[in-house]
Amino acid sequence: MKRVAMRTFAALVAPAAAGALFTAPAATAAVDRPANVPAPAGRAVAASALRCKASMSNSRPKDYTSIYVNVGTVRSAGVTTVAHYRTTSTTHTGTANARGNASIRYYISGATPGYKVTVDVTVTSGRSHGTCSTSFIPHR
Repeated sequence: MKRVAMRTFAALVAPAAAGALFTAPAATAAVDRPANVPAPAGRAVAASALRCKASMSNSRPKDYTSIYVNVGTVRSAGVTTVAHYRTTSTTHTGTANARGNASIRYYISGATPGYKVTVDVTVTSGRSHGTCSTSFIPHR
């Protein structure tokens, strides 16, 4: 009778103990890591913000003229600009030169006179990005 009881006990306890061996490492993965210790490979790392500065070549352009969004950032960064007109938005892209400067051309056709057009700028380089904005007010 004792042998049967021991075998039953062993049969019940062994799978539970084996399961605990396989789940223990997962519980230790959630431990906080000091700031000076790098994250293990495969973990996401927060992207840093890129420098972004934008201005217009002419903040009061006439209709049917060209203006430029001048952007300052890091060299070879991708530049995306979105001009938000009263009835539509227009997107243009470019790349910063070796000095980190980009000029993105916009042709101002029949834009609403007196309506402030905001231009949102996003710059990207690798996993880093930055944002800034500028604006202009078209007139006839």
